[in-house]
Amino acid sequence: MIAIGVDLGGSRIKLVTVNETGAILDCSLLETSDSDKSKAEGKLNWAEVIRVELPSVEKKLGQRADAVGIAAPGLAARDARSIAFMPGRLQGLEGLDWTQFLARAEVVPVLNDAQAALVGEAWIGAARASQNVFMLTLGTGVGGAAIVDGHLLKGHIGRAGHMGHLCLDVLGMPDVTGIPGSLEDAIGECKLRERTKNRYRSTEEVVAAHLAGDAEASQIWLTSIEKLACGIASLINVLDPEVVILGGGIARAGEALFAPLRKHVDEIEWRPGGQRARILLAELGEFAGAIGAARNAMMGTTR
Repeated sequence: MIAIGVDLGGSRIKLVTVNETGAILDCSLLETSDSDKSKAEGKLNWAEVIRVELPSVEKKLGQRADAVGIAAPGLAARDARSIAFMPGRLQGLEGLDWTQFLARAEVVPVLNDAQAALVGEAWIGAARASQNVFMLTLGTGVGGAAIVDGHLLKGHIGRAGHMGHLCLDVLGMPDVTGIPGSLEDAIGECKLRERTKNRYRSTEEVVAAHLAGDAEASQIWLTSIEKLACGIASLINVLDPEVVILGGGIARAGEALFAPLRKHVDEIEWRPGGQRARILLAELGEFAGAIGAARNAMMGTTR
C-alpha cells in the first residue's frame, strides 16, 4: 500500500509518500501563501497548490496512491472530512471537504496537525510501539496531542490535546483561548518579547545568550523550562504516559533544554513504584505531520 500525506501550513506545505512499512518513497516542501498580496499577484493559494501537486507526485510514483491524508491546523470535523474550526487563518479551510475537492474515489481523512505529528512519531518515530504517549510541539505556540491505550485522543469536539493552554498561573494574563498564565505563554515564542521586555526576538537568541553566560538570559530561559517541567509533570499525572515527546523549533535547543528540564521533572514527577516517563526529542522533524497524515489515511483504508 502507498499513501500520500499532506501537512498544510500557512507558509509551507509538506508532502510525503510512504508505504505500509513506513519507508519514505518521496518528500517535498512547497512554498505557499494565504495573503491577499499573493492572490493579487496571481499565485496559487494553498488549496490549489495541493490539488495541482498531487497528480505530479503520483506521476513520479508511476501509479495512483491507495490513500491520501491531510493534516491541518484547527479542529477536525466529526466525520474527519474537513477542518470544522480554524478562525483567522487559511481562509476557506473551514468546511472544505478534501475528498470532493481533490476528486478522490477514496475518503481523504483530515486530522489536526499536532495530532498527525504524534501519529507519525508513534508509527516510525521517537514514540514507536508506545501505547501511552503525549507530545508537545514547542514553537510560536505550544501544540499537543496524546495517544491513550493505543488510541489517539480526540475528545468531544476534536479539542483534546491542546496542552499549551494548560493554566500554570491563575493570576497570569489570558492567552489566545482566555486561559490565564498558560504553558504556551510561558515558553512559546508568541509571548517572548513580553517575557524578555523586548530584549530578544527569538528563543534561539535567548539560548545563545544563556550559553554565553548572560545571567539575565539564563534567568529567562531557565524560568521558562521550570514552568514547562511543571506542565509536563501535571500532564503525566493526567495521562500516565510511557513517553513524552518534544518537537518544534524550541526543542532543537538540545541539551540546553533537555538537561535542566529533566532535572526539574526529576524533582517533581510522581513516580509510583519507581516508574518514570521518558522525555525524548521528536525524530521526524518537520515531516512528522505529513507522515502521520499518510498513516492515518492508510489506517482508514484497512479498517
